[in-house]
Amino acid sequence: MDETEFWELIDTTREAAEGDPEDHAELLVERLLQLDPDSVLDFARHFEARYNRAYRWDLWGAASVLLDGASDDAFDYFRCWLIGQGREVFEGALHDPDALAELLVEFDEEIDGDGEELGYAADEAYEQLTGVVAPDLGIPAAPAEPAGTPIDFEDDAALARYFPRLWERFAEE
Repeated sequence: MDETEFWELIDTTREAAEGDPEDHAELLVERLLQLDPDSVLDFARHFEARYNRAYRWDLWGAASVLLDGASDDAFDYFRCWLIGQGREVFEGALHDPDALAELLVEFDEEIDGDGEELGYAADEAYEQLTGVVAPDLGIPAAPAEPAGTPIDFEDDAALARYFPRLWERFAEE
């Protein structure tokens, strides 16, 4: 599976789920079950590589603004959700996290921003196809600390300064 096929699977299942992250994960598992186990592992590698790329302080800060705070777990699930938004949103957010203010047509912190189940879709499909747990993907693990310069997520003034467009559109007053 190449990168284009990976993003096509993400996009078609998200569109079919009408943006609901849980439905998106279920549809993604269904689509992955139509593939052979090696293709499912290829999908998992693409997903994991992007998940690791998004382990950055600036994206965590953006997630903190969008979610009105983001714990370690919340940021993990946010990164899965961000991948689920498709290539344009994902790459746009990596280029400029504050651009999420324009890239996201709408954002409801009650349902958006949490793609935990998307992160398990390939593992679930692989296990259903083979009856065994997916093997190690053979890609480097995420670093122990996020990339970039740490941001104080408790400092509203700093968040407003780093993410002016996100702050203006999504910050709780």
